Amino acid sequence: MDLRELDRRTLLVLDKIVAGVTPADLVRPTPCAGWTLADLLRHQVSENHAFATAAREGSAPDWDAGALGDDAYAAYRASVDDFLDAFADDAVLDRQLTINHFGTFPGTIAAHMHLVDTVAHGWDLARTLGLPYEPDADAVHAALRLAQRIPDEGREKNGSFAHSVEVPAGASELDRFLALLGRDPAWALS
Repeated sequence: MDLRELDRRTLLVLDKIVAGVTPADLVRPTPCAGWTLADLLRHQVSENHAFATAAREGSAPDWDAGALGDDAYAAYRASVDDFLDAFADDAVLDRQLTINHFGTFPGTIAAHMHLVDTVAHGWDLARTLGLPYEPDADAVHAALRLAQRIPDEGREKNGSFAHSVEVPAGASELDRFLALLGRDPAWALS
């Protein structure tokens, strides 16, 4: 299945979560150490626009330029639309795209990287808000496959990933994926 479709499905799940965010929610802490919900949403807006720019131009000059303005949902929705529009052209999958500090990759890998970000941050959002998170199982499986390829050494370089954490044998694919990215699947807002 096309990774872009899996990402689109996951973004629809996130859209329902973000649509309910209130201004009071923006100060909540998230599973991302040191980030509030506003920080997390701004990161997602930045990443969505930067991936879109990279798809159109081969690279993006700034991966941290997103802003929420007065309407966090509108900013988020515009960034999703920008990303989906930029990746709609099949030709983008064959282009070489420079993705932040990670390097240059074929568009198919860039789409896979965005899916990893989307699945992980969807869980972050849901946990922050105390909501259930039910992403597409195929999307989780695809994201897990890429996460399994990320070496544990040097993960904290540029603040990209935390070291993986242990999960019990028989953990779900989502929990294994989260653990590979350094998230504790049992994290809850206290």
